[in-house]
Amino acid sequence: MNSILSLGLIFLTGIVINKLIDRFRLPAITGDILLGIIIGQEFLDLIHTDILSSSSFISNIVLGFIAFTIGQNFSLKDFKKIGKPVLFISIFEAAGAWIGVTLIFHLLLKQPLYISLLYGSISSATAPAATVMVVKQYRARGLFTSVLLGVVAIDDAWCLIIFSISFAVAKSLHFHNAGEMIVIKVLIKSIFEIGGALLLGASAGFLLSYFYKFFRSHAEIEIYTLGAVLLSIGAAIPLHFSVLLTAMALGATLVNLKHTQTAFFDILNDIEAPLYLLFFVLAGANLRISELRHIGLVGIVYLFTRVFGKVTGAYIGGIFGNVPAKIRKYIGFGLIPQAGVALGVALIAKEEFPAIGDIIFTTIVTTTIVYELIGPIMTEIGLSKAGEINTGLIGKK
Repeated sequence: MNSILSLGLIFLTGIVINKLIDRFRLPAITGDILLGIIIGQEFLDLIHTDILSSSSFISNIVLGFIAFTIGQNFSLKDFKKIGKPVLFISIFEAAGAWIGVTLIFHLLLKQPLYISLLYGSISSATAPAATVMVVKQYRARGLFTSVLLGVVAIDDAWCLIIFSISFAVAKSLHFHNAGEMIVIKVLIKSIFEIGGALLLGASAGFLLSYFYKFFRSHAEIEIYTLGAVLLSIGAAIPLHFSVLLTAMALGATLVNLKHTQTAFFDILNDIEAPLYLLFFVLAGANLRISELRHIGLVGIVYLFTRVFGKVTGAYIGGIFGNVPAKIRKYIGFGLIPQAGVALGVALIAKEEFPAIGDIIFTTIVTTTIVYELIGPIMTEIGLSKAGEINTGLIGKK
């Protein structure tokens, strides 16, 4: 098995698995992860070591694209449309999971604060694909559905911000002598890393928008956009800035500048699919089955605390957003799935914290599979309770 043969195998088996998974109305991400586990080194060992060793390289590129696309959600025009309910619910449900998991891990499981912060920040992510799939499947319509889709669309943006802050603080807590470290030093370092990423991304966005006028054809714009995104995240790495925030700031800047609109984002649709498939397959292949025995209580606590934080936070956000009772009570049910962004930031944690990174990554991969399986069911229940589901379609495939 050589690296080129491995790539061909990943893409062809991946598309077949996605076809099979679709028949069961499950997210394609679930199939990609399971495929990675099966053909990875722990089982069939069909992925060449050169590809596995390039996981960090590939994940940085894919995460850059994901964050760049998420930046599109920060359009000022769209913020005016989504209104107060979506904004409050999305902020509180993301913060609810973050704070809840962090506190429980630190106070109950007695985990160091930096580890608790990592788990908490990762837990804030919600995968929109599974929720959108259920909404489409049952042709759900109404206020509840509109608010839910708005929340899942912007949720991962809050996750990137929360993770970037937590990650910077966690690095300072872990890699410095806590007895000699001054809290203000940690905060200054964190602000510098986050502010630098935002400034770098915004600057790249202005430059990309300005020189856009020199390119006309589809191919030219595609290459130009691809190069700009890669250049931005590539510059962020040696500067120790957040790759995620840099790419997101780039996307947010572009979407708010005149004459750019969605052209830069639409153009990447041609190249995203194979990269995403490769990313999730490698995420599954990087799972160490031997580490599963170590997650035990940690995995169970994470699984339930995150759900409780999401549901409770969404309810509180609904109160501040002044939404009807049915939205407050059931919208958290549609925020259970967790996938792409969570796996991506977990990979970052794995690379930066070798001592505990494998356990964190294994926990997130394992719980992601569970969330992606039960998430669509919970979303269906929430839509049904809200009275916005086409009951005649329940049970139909």
